[in-house]
Amino acid sequence: MHADLALKMMADLFSTGLLVCVPVLGLTMLVGLLIAVIQVVTQVQEMSLTFVPKLFTAAVVMIAAGPWMLRTLTRYTVQLWTGIPALF
Repeated sequence: MHADLALKMMADLFSTGLLVCVPVLGLTMLVGLLIAVIQVVTQVQEMSLTFVPKLFTAAVVMIAAGPWMLRTLTRYTVQLWTGIPALF
């Protein structure tokens, strides 16, 4: 395997992983930021106040974006496996 092929495969792996993680991480980070602002304004420093909404948001995003995430990962895996004969 040539170095440029290995680098391309790693770049594809990381870009696919980042693309799949962005919806969950982005929305939970946004909810965490909004809760933090509310905590600063109201001066209520309760740990469960930040944890529960972020957990709920992550679950809702996983349910809503789950099929798309699975299709993206499946497409990447099929592309990877069908490209194996071209390596030899």
